[in-house]
Amino acid sequence: MAICAGSSSGISCTQPAENITGLLSRPGDIVIGGTFMVHFDRVSSGLDFTSQPHELQCGMFIIEYFQNMHALIFAVEEINSDPELLPNITLGYQVFDTCFTSREAARGTLLMLSGGNEITPNYHCHKGAPLAGIIGDSWSTGSIIMAQILGLSRYPQISYFATSPVLNDRDLFPSFFRTISNDEYQMRGLAQLIFYFGWTWVGLLADDDDYGQHGLQMVKEELNNGGACVAFTEYILTGQADRDAPRLVQVLQKSTAKIVIVISSNFVVVVEELLRQNVTGKIFMATEAWATLDLLSEPRYQGILTGTIGFAVHNGLMSNFSKYLRSLRPWKYLHDQFVLEFWEQAFACKWPTDETLAWTDNVTIKACTGNENPESVEAEDYQRASLNVYTAVYAIAWALQNMVNCRPGTGPFSGGSCANISSFQAWQLLHYIKNVNFKTKDGSQIFFDAKGNPPAIYDVVNWHLGAEGAAEHITVGTYDLRAPDGNTLKVDSKRIVWINGDTQVPVSKCSPSCSPGFRKVIVSGKPLCCYECARCPQGQISNQTDAAECHPCSWDTWPNLQQDRCLPRPTEFLSFGDPLGFSLTGTAIFSSLIPLLILRVFTWFKKTPIVKANNYSLSCLLLLSLFLCFLCSLGFIGYPQLQQCLLRQVAFGLVFALCISCVLAKTITVVIAFNATKPGSRLRKWTGVKVSYPFILICTLIQLCVCVLWLFVIPPFPELDTDTKPGVIIVNCNEGSPTAFWCMLGYLGLLASISFIVAFLARRLPDSFNEAKLITFSMLAFLSVWVSFIPAYLSARGMYTVAMEVFAILSSSWAVLGCIFVPKCYIVLFRPNMNTKGHLLGKSKSQK
Repeated sequence: MAICAGSSSGISCTQPAENITGLLSRPGDIVIGGTFMVHFDRVSSGLDFTSQPHELQCGMFIIEYFQNMHALIFAVEEINSDPELLPNITLGYQVFDTCFTSREAARGTLLMLSGGNEITPNYHCHKGAPLAGIIGDSWSTGSIIMAQILGLSRYPQISYFATSPVLNDRDLFPSFFRTISNDEYQMRGLAQLIFYFGWTWVGLLADDDDYGQHGLQMVKEELNNGGACVAFTEYILTGQADRDAPRLVQVLQKSTAKIVIVISSNFVVVVEELLRQNVTGKIFMATEAWATLDLLSEPRYQGILTGTIGFAVHNGLMSNFSKYLRSLRPWKYLHDQFVLEFWEQAFACKWPTDETLAWTDNVTIKACTGNENPESVEAEDYQRASLNVYTAVYAIAWALQNMVNCRPGTGPFSGGSCANISSFQAWQLLHYIKNVNFKTKDGSQIFFDAKGNPPAIYDVVNWHLGAEGAAEHITVGTYDLRAPDGNTLKVDSKRIVWINGDTQVPVSKCSPSCSPGFRKVIVSGKPLCCYECARCPQGQISNQTDAAECHPCSWDTWPNLQQDRCLPRPTEFLSFGDPLGFSLTGTAIFSSLIPLLILRVFTWFKKTPIVKANNYSLSCLLLLSLFLCFLCSLGFIGYPQLQQCLLRQVAFGLVFALCISCVLAKTITVVIAFNATKPGSRLRKWTGVKVSYPFILICTLIQLCVCVLWLFVIPPFPELDTDTKPGVIIVNCNEGSPTAFWCMLGYLGLLASISFIVAFLARRLPDSFNEAKLITFSMLAFLSVWVSFIPAYLSARGMYTVAMEVFAILSSSWAVLGCIFVPKCYIVLFRPNMNTKGHLLGKSKSQK
């Protein structure tokens, strides 16, 4: 700011005296400016304003940043010696050390715009070579301040390391370009790298400036969209001397996140604190700001940083750059304070001109002589950030070359005019830079898109422990948005080494993985990645780790015990080979022989009194029906076929209707026979078969009608039941109409009830003439079996439902057979003395 004071001769304006430090320049026909943070830190001093503030004191000289500055000088010298690029034009330069401060970035910009060694805002006060543009700055906040100043006059600015997406805004920063991709691509790539390794629990650490804040927001959004969770979000406070490192290290130590993304240019201070507190076990993901930083590659840091992986500026060839760096000699550059500091740093010495030679651990640091061997300085032609500086210089040079090649009448300006190379305006050169397109010496195509960005490409680097204990930055992949196959991220996992030399990808999750057979259950109040594992519901599986949902098996399959795959469901039915089915089959066959055996006994002794007295023909019919009752139970055993399903209940209903009808007919016959013996009784004509057979036929026909109606309306059919028993397909016969089934069964109950009632009422008739008592017991047992059958049938499942019905058929048939025929067989076979007419008549008289 100019100071104006009154005097007798008028008003005079003077600029406040200010020492300009950290400036290197070389004259030329056209000057290219540059700002670099050769020093990483500055010495803080109190600002109480009781005395004139001290000039900024820079500290921590970084050789890598020094190389970036000299990449500009190297490129200018190379262009000046190139007879084809800008012939007859000599490029000059002005480079300025910003010492990683916004104030110095702004001051350096104003100094170069003023055109001399004094700052005159908004004026170019010195007659000299025009300024083509400025290459810088090395960080986003400084670049934003510079872009706001340079954008006022449309001076081209090309940054080699500022990645903030804010600089994409062409309305705010119309003259800004860069030779490094912006953070929008990098943060998206970092998120892809997180997903590539399967990490879901990640910490975020970033500078509290434009670079850190915008980068953190972008990567956090990408992580959230991809399903990962952020364990913590912390900022490195760049305004504090300790960067708030002690507290940040405590956060890192307490967090369960194993992976930490660091978006910072100030991570060195945090690493120092990590080293002091001996905090290890974290894997850091680096942005391009420190992914290949030599300062952090020192051996003392490798217990913390080995295994680091991240994105670095794409490596490229700068021919003869290493040779140039080794050619630097202090006696050649006595005016260049940076070369002197480089010499001290490279050879661990001090120039004797210093007031003292520092003492460290009681060892005196040797004095620099200038004769040290520069061949021992590590340098290579493959560069990263320095290559971006080199490319930026060539972008301006090719823009100037295109301006020189302009032919009047075909130029891009009004009336087809061209710009004068010796007196061009900044906005004219800006036009050519926007449209520059050239190939570097390593074959890379360089151009700028509408937002001033170059083609996006990064190297994926992994920090290995070198032979001498320092870190080696090994390229293990690329992130290239120009990839022709669309596969932007390519990683060679076999080359990656993690903590302690481990090659197994580490796990970073909030919760342990859910094994197959389980699913994730979100815990209320916690991030989505912090979940619990719950067993899949019955009938469902999950066949992958960390499944969000379980999936049901198909109808004919069922999960295994682990619930991680579906197996074919076993089928269940009452088969002949099953122990239960085999037992029932054997019982049914054996039982069916008993009525035939009794029938043979009755046939053999049919002329005996006790057989004749119990209606021989009805007894034979009843025995045949009981034979069929035992056999019909076999229709319920075996794999249910359509014909079997149609006939088994019908056969059961009809043969049992025939059986109970015979019992009822025998009961009625006994009653009629007793009453027909009374003098003058009219019932004599109804004795014999005149009543029995028609009555049996009518009762059986009623059941037949019910069954036929059932078969025609809603017939039974085979059914595969997958719901009744989990994991099993029950093959059974669906009765079609439950109403018809219970009507058929109810009709049998009705016949049995009538038989029981009639027999009960006739129980006091003489034993010689009737079997009422035996029929009463048989029907009581029959009804008891079937009444008990109803709840058992309804509660049974699967083949046991069928087994219950078979058991009821056999039990009820045995009840009739045992109660009615066994006592008679006993008398016929073992008490022949009671099987006489006299005995029967005598017994009759005694009972009168």
